Amino acid sequence: MPPLAATRNSILPPRGRKYDQVLEGARQVFMADGFEGASVDEIARVAEVSKATLYKYFADKRMLFMEVANNECQRQAGAALDNIVLAAPPREVLGQTGRHFLGFITSRFGQQIFRICVAESDRFPELGRSFYESGPAVMRAELACYFAQACARGELVIDDYILAADQFGELCKADLWMRLIFGVIKEVSAAEIDRVIDNAVETFLARYGT
Repeated sequence: MPPLAATRNSILPPRGRKYDQVLEGARQVFMADGFEGASVDEIARVAEVSKATLYKYFADKRMLFMEVANNECQRQAGAALDNIVLAAPPREVLGQTGRHFLGFITSRFGQQIFRICVAESDRFPELGRSFYESGPAVMRAELACYFAQACARGELVIDDYILAADQFGELCKADLWMRLIFGVIKEVSAAEIDRVIDNAVETFLARYGT
């Protein structure tokens, strides 16, 4: 099976001089109008390129959205990883990481990324894999690395670091995320995020803390 980078390169044409310009214009429009509300005409206008230039890089709006999503996910993962101080205590690291993670996946853009990945998974499974590798997998590996060091310091007791990282992620998604995805609620507050993350941290430490 070819590596993921090769798969993505077979989907998207080589980057050119105005690639970043197109991507930034698309990011602005998607953030403001959402996927359904964004038009190719508006993206081209904001990016200050012609539609022909836009289509040179991206065959359709969905592919453009997923590239924006990949870049945004990398940015979000980088921002979250900045909060992971390997020497900090687990309660602090888990709280910061959890709030950043839940804040992103419950945002309008985060929900749109998830829905598009699911909707296009049959036609373009490589897009979902690319999105996963660009953000969630990075966070998973970094959190597992932190767990290993915290265990070495005697602050946690974990046998499977990767599984523990996945379990913490699922605890962070409790209650709010599922109700958002199914339209039961439309938005969440900072207080609701705090409630879920505080409980996620306590539950995780009850299982793995010393």
